[in-house]
Amino acid sequence: MITTKPATRPGNPRFSSGPCAKRPGWSLEALQDAVLGRSHRSKIGKTRLQQAIDLTREVLRVPADHRIGIVPASDTGAVEMALWSLLGARGVDVLAWESFGSGWVTDIVKQLKLSDVRKIEAPYGELPGLSQVDTDRDVVFTWNGTTSGVRVPDGEWIKADRQGLTICDATSAAFAQDLPWDKLDVVTFSWQKVMGGEAAHGMLILSPRAVERLESYTPAWPLPKIFRMTKGGKLIEGIFKGETINTPSMLCVEDYVDALQWGKGIGGLDALVGRADANTAAIAAWVERTAWVDFLAVEPKTRSNTSVCLKIADADVAAKGEEAETKVAKRIVSLLEEEGVALDIGHYRDAPAGLRIWCGSTIETADVEALTPWLDWAFAAAKAELTKAA
Repeated sequence: MITTKPATRPGNPRFSSGPCAKRPGWSLEALQDAVLGRSHRSKIGKTRLQQAIDLTREVLRVPADHRIGIVPASDTGAVEMALWSLLGARGVDVLAWESFGSGWVTDIVKQLKLSDVRKIEAPYGELPGLSQVDTDRDVVFTWNGTTSGVRVPDGEWIKADRQGLTICDATSAAFAQDLPWDKLDVVTFSWQKVMGGEAAHGMLILSPRAVERLESYTPAWPLPKIFRMTKGGKLIEGIFKGETINTPSMLCVEDYVDALQWGKGIGGLDALVGRADANTAAIAAWVERTAWVDFLAVEPKTRSNTSVCLKIADADVAAKGEEAETKVAKRIVSLLEEEGVALDIGHYRDAPAGLRIWCGSTIETADVEALTPWLDWAFAAAKAELTKAA
């Protein structure tokens, strides 16, 4: 057990799960060409917004027949647009194994008040039985549970000839995991996750099947202007050509474009996925040789490669109960923040006590490797304090 402070520190201590670390080498100079003081509806403004859409398509390898739109209110806004605009035409299966999935359950059941809803749930660390899902119904799910570190391993459980729509919240998966576009009808994410962009803007990607639903189905409830994607029974195509529903921050747009150009420049999606995988592998190697910590995700194949969630597995601490585990986890977080070694790595407020270390594509593997001895040092210090207090 490490009792002295390690000599090497991470070059970048920012391991927050959102907003996430900027790309390597980022500085404000990267935004010097931002379209500031101009209308987003000007020719240059629309050109830059279209550039963000085009680069998104290129880096994520989104099929040409899918629409990509920039929408308000981050990933939450994008998901809400989809739920309020598309659901109600048939029964819904909604999956929940962490806080955000549980939030979509609340929206569907308590706000939209849909009656034909099946909730397929699992506790933190586990994935619901995907064989229970009926994709002839609409399906709402998160691809990667940001607050649990549990992701779906693939899209094999989704039928190719499904009758329902699959609505996928992919906010901490997009750009770090290869999404099966043929199995997904609606995909949402936000700029501030894997690409380390600025917050408040969401992305909404629609398959032709989702567009068909929008143009053929009218929900029973009124839709706020900010959610409306059709007019006169036809898709408002401008939304998917850079004509945003509300005014975006062109400074944030420039930052997103910069991140996309970086991702494209290092080798595109394969390189981005590889970076996240390498970061998570560094954590996994450390966990394998470390007795006091373990992954929150029970099954290795469902472990996230971005929001890596860990639990305290030390027998002495566990014997003292959940309160002791929480104290130790919080103390680790505060010690490392005080040292400037790791920032914002505490567990999500609704999740079990532990640590959450962002390993997405903008993180350097060398920084993850430098962090792990510090985790050992902080745990030793936190456990000693707990023992002394007892």
